[in-house]
Amino acid sequence: MASGGWTQRQNKQFECALAVYDRETPDRWHKIARYMGGAKSADEVRRHFEHLVADVAQIEAGRVPFPRYDAGAGAGLDTAAAASRSSKYLKFQ
Repeated sequence: MASGGWTQRQNKQFECALAVYDRETPDRWHKIARYMGGAKSADEVRRHFEHLVADVAQIEAGRVPFPRYDAGAGAGLDTAAAASRSSKYLKFQ
């Protein structure tokens, strides 16, 4: 089994697996690991989820500053306000 970082593809597979196997699913982490083709163990999948939940909690608590972009690059968009509005939909259960 591979360990280490997660590729963009693996993260997408993980997101899809979370949609298929909700918190009520017996042996959820094993099923998600299998869904991912065995690239990650059940423990790696569970830890990845726990890190994501912790990251979202930090963001929602306002402990992660929004990136500062060049004012000219945003074409007049209020990036911080847009990010704030979209982050309210990132709820993990």
